[in-house]
Amino acid sequence: MERNTQFVGQSTAFLDSVERASRAAPMGRPVLVIGERGTGKELIAERLHQLSRRWQEPLVTLNCAALPESLIEAELFGHEQGAFTGATRSRAGRFEEADKGTLFLDELATLSMGAQERLLRAVEYGEVTRIGSSRPIKVDVRIVAATNEDLPRLAEEGRFRPDLLDRLSFEVITLPPLRVREGDIRVLSDYFGRRMAAELHWDAWPGFSDRAMAALEDYQWPGNVRELRNVVERAVYRWDNWEMPVAHVEFDPFDSPWKPQPMPRAAEPGAPARPAEQTAAPRGLDQITDLRSAVDAHEKAILENALARNRFNQRQTAKALGLTYDQLRHCMKKHGLSERG
Repeated sequence: MERNTQFVGQSTAFLDSVERASRAAPMGRPVLVIGERGTGKELIAERLHQLSRRWQEPLVTLNCAALPESLIEAELFGHEQGAFTGATRSRAGRFEEADKGTLFLDELATLSMGAQERLLRAVEYGEVTRIGSSRPIKVDVRIVAATNEDLPRLAEEGRFRPDLLDRLSFEVITLPPLRVREGDIRVLSDYFGRRMAAELHWDAWPGFSDRAMAALEDYQWPGNVRELRNVVERAVYRWDNWEMPVAHVEFDPFDSPWKPQPMPRAAEPGAPARPAEQTAAPRGLDQITDLRSAVDAHEKAILENALARNRFNQRQTAKALGLTYDQLRHCMKKHGLSERG
């Protein structure tokens, strides 16, 4: 698993997780890494390997969710020739490949109960048996596993083996989501922005405008650091003038006035007509004391967003907003938006 393993962040929650991984690395015991998607579970697994005494040995990765249940055991433990249809030759499993090193099991919670039972034996006795063979093979493997599921709850519900959970949870490292990492969104945005600017051969990195940075910091980031990286890199490569701060970020790349619309579902015969849905009132209405100023501010924000989304092409922006070109020009002049940026 070759990648850039640099950790970027300064929040206490994030640094505590990295420090815990650093302390657990030399122990050689199993470690569970828990966290939402995009929080860096793979990077923690690599850190655990690189700082261990096994760092010169293999680091083997298996995404348990990427394989059908019928193949996961063959991938983990290997198989002999003729063990099942399509097994035209013998093959070592990931445990054998990781011998003396580290095996990283991503999406651990997706393992079938059968695979969990065989994994338990491998962890407990340090031996695996290829499918189609009766001869166990001794292996020396450190297991690091990752998931975004609540494993104790799954164990209570009978969907994960409690004895396997006990074996794997010598240390549990829970990674904080990006939305609670105070100050890290600004640091990470600058880091990814600079890297993308260098890739585009910009002469300098202008940073983000105050409005764009405020939008980045206010967003909740369900995809965490992985999503932030995509948003930042997309914003930088779409920006045409590196002499000006990047002023527009788009969180949903699928957002478009021309995106396909779902077909309306026909009402079932005899079904009562659905009442019209009430539109929820925007928050903060009770604090408006100047209606004209509030409407003007909202109209200006819509114009700024539409202009940036359409790369400041005024005719395209007018079309997207359902305005004539002259109407758009009038609105831009009204709000002082005649100059780009």
